[in-house]
Amino acid sequence: MKAILYYISLALLFLLNKLPFCVLYLLSDMFYFIVYYLVRYRRRVVRDNLVKSFPEKGLREIVEIEKRFYSSLCDWFVETIKYYGMSEKEIRRRMVITGLEDAHRMVAQGRSCVCYMGHLFNWEYVTSLALYFDDEDLVIGDIYHPLENSYFDRLMKKMRDQYGAESITMANTLRRIVQITKEKKKYLIGFIADQVPTWESIHHWVDFLHRDTPVFTGTEKIARRTGAALFFVKMKRVKRGYYTAHFELFAEDASKMAEFEPTNRYYELLEKEIKESPELWLWTHNRWKRTREGYEKRMRQREEKLRNRGQ
Repeated sequence: MKAILYYISLALLFLLNKLPFCVLYLLSDMFYFIVYYLVRYRRRVVRDNLVKSFPEKGLREIVEIEKRFYSSLCDWFVETIKYYGMSEKEIRRRMVITGLEDAHRMVAQGRSCVCYMGHLFNWEYVTSLALYFDDEDLVIGDIYHPLENSYFDRLMKKMRDQYGAESITMANTLRRIVQITKEKKKYLIGFIADQVPTWESIHHWVDFLHRDTPVFTGTEKIARRTGAALFFVKMKRVKRGYYTAHFELFAEDASKMAEFEPTNRYYELLEKEIKESPELWLWTHNRWKRTREGYEKRMRQREEKLRNRGQ
């Protein structure tokens, strides 16, 4: 059944991919009306996230951000469909990557780079980064969570790798980086690190958008272990369908930073970016579903089980 659905969807995606952007954006406007007003996709989660993240804003302004977000979400969908097979000339027009001078300098010195990103539209286009480098000993990659449907997962991987980047699964990240290092190569890898961690992966909390927030620390552990340079990638939408991604160096050697310092800095920069363009962040994600109270309760229950086993 998964295979059948895949090939039906693939045929539909192929047809949509051939449409010009002007037609796709008309479809996006239709999708927006359906998703926002009829289906009301995750409206409750989005509204709750926005209200608690911007307590200083009134309801009218919150609703306006909400509507712009759903419009951006639908644009992201059609833009991602169009991304597959896009020419190098076209993607360079639609995604302009700036601030790479420090990245080129680090790579020329034989240094690896970790690039922190957030889920801001259109993050998919940043996988065209490989077009800006020609070093054969440099592995440019992105970390991703595999889709449940293996057929669609292969399609997404093929799309993201079309310009020379390498998609690396989260589970294989450390293993792949160790392999790159053993081969005496450098890496420049993007980590979208703003998801909610599993209970077992929670080791640190930050004050993020007015809330106590559990965060992933695996990115900084890899960066500190390998002495990588740290960049923050700031997304900006110039106009519909056109974006810039600016690389900002915030540490030349992560191994010299204190524990959690890279993660704290990342969330400071991410919060500033979101406040500047709130309609571009992925608000449908239930980012704060794990609370400190819930975490502490689980830890107490775990300790109690261990004590009972020892008796």
